[in-house]
Amino acid sequence: MKTLLNTYTFLLSLLWLAACQSGPEPIAYGTDNCQHCKMTISDNRYGAELVTQKGKVYKFDSIECMAGFLNENEAGTSAKTLLVTDYTTPGQLLEVNQAVFLQSEQMPSPMGMYLTAFSNNETASQFAAEKAGKLLTWEATQKLCASHGNAH
Repeated sequence: MKTLLNTYTFLLSLLWLAACQSGPEPIAYGTDNCQHCKMTISDNRYGAELVTQKGKVYKFDSIECMAGFLNENEAGTSAKTLLVTDYTTPGQLLEVNQAVFLQSEQMPSPMGMYLTAFSNNETASQFAAEKAGKLLTWEATQKLCASHGNAH
């Protein structure tokens, strides 16, 4: 009986750990709603995602919505992973510290701050030259979003 109880306890512990250990999730474009502005996430070139230390996933329709959420919510302080969509590979998420950000009025983003993410500097620089844009780091992007307040 004791062995059965130990086995049962062990299996419940494994299930609990598995439930707590979630990570990035694919964004269901056209179905998922933005955690910040509540709009449907529809453009697969602009989604973003935050995963907390506890594994809770928050999805966003734009870079500026995720930055706004980080500025306005305590969940931002428990962020483990911040992801943005690579513009040239729609639907593919990459960590913000691996991304290069572009602000160009010739490339409108869902919430109107003209922010786009790229997976490498070469591609971002090409778009910046073609679209008269300015390259930004994640830190500069966050400051820009904070200075504009709530973009909605």
